[in-house]
Amino acid sequence: MYVVIVGGGRIGRHIAVDMVNRGNRVTVIEKQATRCERLVVDHDVLVIEGDAGDIETLRHARSDRADVFVATTHDDEDNLVACQLAIAEFQVKRAIARVNSPKNVEIFEVLGIEAVSSTRIISEMLESEFTVDDLVKLTQVRQGRIAVLEIQVPDGHTHHDEAGNVLPAPRVRTVVELGLPDSAVLAAVFRGATTIVPHGATEVRPGDEVVVMTVPDLEAEVRAALVGG
Repeated sequence: MYVVIVGGGRIGRHIAVDMVNRGNRVTVIEKQATRCERLVVDHDVLVIEGDAGDIETLRHARSDRADVFVATTHDDEDNLVACQLAIAEFQVKRAIARVNSPKNVEIFEVLGIEAVSSTRIISEMLESEFTVDDLVKLTQVRQGRIAVLEIQVPDGHTHHDEAGNVLPAPRVRTVVELGLPDSAVLAAVFRGATTIVPHGATEVRPGDEVVVMTVPDLEAEVRAALVGG
């Protein structure tokens, strides 16, 4: 199988290495030079430095030969544009996109893009006959669909909200101290190359990436608890 992956961050890197280890051919498209170098040096993955929203970059990645096209960036708009181009210009038969906001899932689906908000499911989708419909059935509860959120805890630098107000400096907190809603579960903490399965006393530190399972209506409250502490 030949897979084109957009985004060389932690998620794209994890999927690329996983697919290569399974014997597949992979090309990663990444804008940041430092991430490109890290992928090549640490994992010997073929990387193209460029913008996946540019047709020439997609052509250079031989998207016309891709069995699957996967967009994994933190920006839903970038993922949507890249997948649309892959389908329209290069007739890619299967496009999968990471959707950071569950509210955008319907938009992707209408355009024929398989949308998932759970990082670790993507690799399994590539190697199985699973469709997004199958995954939805696995993540349904009686109250509605579960949202799987990936959130970057702000680092020690100054951050502002959308109105320009300075947010409180982030600090180390335990899971209990986060004050997450009752219908939210912290499922994993990623700290560099380390993956932590958290419990109540686990520390969540500035710069950590966390995965939280909750219901879509609580997304804003969960994000506020993690980025405003």
